Amino acid sequence: MIIHCSKKLAAKLADVSPGPLEETSPLGSWHAHLFTVDRRQCVMFCHDATRYTLFLPGLRKEHFAELGSTRFRQLYIATLAAFGSPTAQIKKAELAIGPIRYDTATDRSVQGSLRIARQDLEAWIMRVPNVMDLDPVVVSCELSHRPATIYEKLVWPDKAMLEVVARL
Repeated sequence: MIIHCSKKLAAKLADVSPGPLEETSPLGSWHAHLFTVDRRQCVMFCHDATRYTLFLPGLRKEHFAELGSTRFRQLYIATLAAFGSPTAQIKKAELAIGPIRYDTATDRSVQGSLRIARQDLEAWIMRVPNVMDLDPVVVSCELSHRPATIYEKLVWPDKAMLEVVARL
């Protein structure tokens, strides 16, 4: 699986390809962006084809080494389970992720979806005194259970991702 990183995130990661990589995962690729909330480093992921969104708050320097291999995988699997995906499909999705590679080839449409998701996240942040009080699974599920547009086509990211996983 490929994660297309923003320049800010790519600067924090090791082994980022400057050129575009070829996607081999049946799940497709993702975009990711690093930003700061309450002086905490946060990463938001957005699936290219479905606009399914994941949010990881409060990352430290040592967390970036395991960003794809552990943190992304755990959050992705947890959100699939929260949306009621069957255990067999979750296992298939976990295997389909494969090795995670990073590049800096980004798509403006997906970046726009990330920007909109971040604006929606601002409403969550106003409800709590500290971004670390947010549950990443709950926030990710809320960000993924809202309508989004992909090239002027309306989709529900959670339903679209569950369809992708069901086809595995």
